Amino acid sequence: MSRSSQTSLAQALRDAAASLAQAGQPAARLEAELLLCEATALPRTALFAHPEQPLTATEQTAFDALLARRLEGEPMAYILGRRDFHVLTLHSAAGALIPRPETELLVDWALAALPAAAPLQGTDLGTGSGAIALALAAARPNWTLYAVERDIAALDVAAANTRRLDAANLHLLRGDWLAGFAPHSLDLVVANPPYVRAGDPHLRQGDVRFEPCQALAAGVDGLAATRAIAPQAAAALRPGGLLLLEHGWQQGAEVRAMLRAGGWCAIVTRRDLAGLERATGAHRPSC
Repeated sequence: MSRSSQTSLAQALRDAAASLAQAGQPAARLEAELLLCEATALPRTALFAHPEQPLTATEQTAFDALLARRLEGEPMAYILGRRDFHVLTLHSAAGALIPRPETELLVDWALAALPAAAPLQGTDLGTGSGAIALALAAARPNWTLYAVERDIAALDVAAANTRRLDAANLHLLRGDWLAGFAPHSLDLVVANPPYVRAGDPHLRQGDVRFEPCQALAAGVDGLAATRAIAPQAAAALRPGGLLLLEHGWQQGAEVRAMLRAGGWCAIVTRRDLAGLERATGAHRPSC
């Protein structure tokens, strides 16, 4: 390819943004910038400082391949291989659910509710990429955290993140929720379990199509996993221990009723930044 026929950064960016917008991506311009930076190994500032710079043949091929994946609907987190969560940048891969900003609510809640200086023990159930557990481990190095995951592909993603972030106080366990934990051994149980109804049409739309279904769907009403976790947490938590559960925005009332029936106390539901009921917490009775 001659230099005169090479595409400039500016032209590549315009064309890609137009294609993504036509495909219905609302953040088309930003995504085009991120994909172009990934293909060229340039910072975003270079796209604007040197818009006339031509792409090499290798860069053009790489960019075309990345753009094609996004136009097929593959999530940006999987294409770029990373996702920001809380104060961390995590490795992201197709075997694990992509961490969502609303899930940061669970991390902030746990950090604010429990004493920072105490050597507490907690677990993140269905850890996926390890996002919740790693954020807690980074903020509270004196806590001992256990990240539990049944799926081996997801556990591999969590293990990669744990190694890269050198989280010495985090231990990965392959298992089914709280099976294997001794009674009254934990101070905190936190979980972002599957909570979408099986058969929900949203499972076949957008980015979600590419994520592991077992990390999203949980029975006919979406609460099968939550029903399994709550009584196990009641047994594993010490008196006064804290349970934090993410759930669907329409499930708050059902989760609160479930916890009341299970004898939990101080049941509270909090809203996410969109004002939707997103997480419910409760304490194991001290008596």
